[in-house]
Amino acid sequence: MALVMQLAELEVFLAREFPQVAADFALERVEEAALVMRLKVADRHLRPGGTVSGPSMFALADVAIYLAILSRIGPVALAVTTNCSIDFMRKPEAGRDLLAEARLLKLGRTLAVGDVLLRSEGAEHVVARAGLTYAIPPR
Repeated sequence: MALVMQLAELEVFLAREFPQVAADFALERVEEAALVMRLKVADRHLRPGGTVSGPSMFALADVAIYLAILSRIGPVALAVTTNCSIDFMRKPEAGRDLLAEARLLKLGRTLAVGDVLLRSEGAEHVVARAGLTYAIPPR
């Protein structure tokens, strides 16, 4: 399915609909095959020990797959997460932003299923993998 929202349109949507968190994220790339998003890691994203917290990694995965879905279906603000499973595999590297690579596995009329790989910027190894399902309201 072709893209119906490009990078700039997704950024405007995120800033308008979710101003409370939009500044934490930056879209790096939007393509048919994948969307890449950055979490601009700050002190508020850290847990004791100086690593990125699980809730911050969840937020990155969730926002990335949400925007990947919207890039295909358009600005449907009320699409919602119905399931998420995250495997935390290794500690993110200190002092680096996190990058999420989101891929849609299935995009139906009412449900979308996707996979997100999280990596520390500049690192090859995956720090977490998330599988998410979204409910899409009638359009």
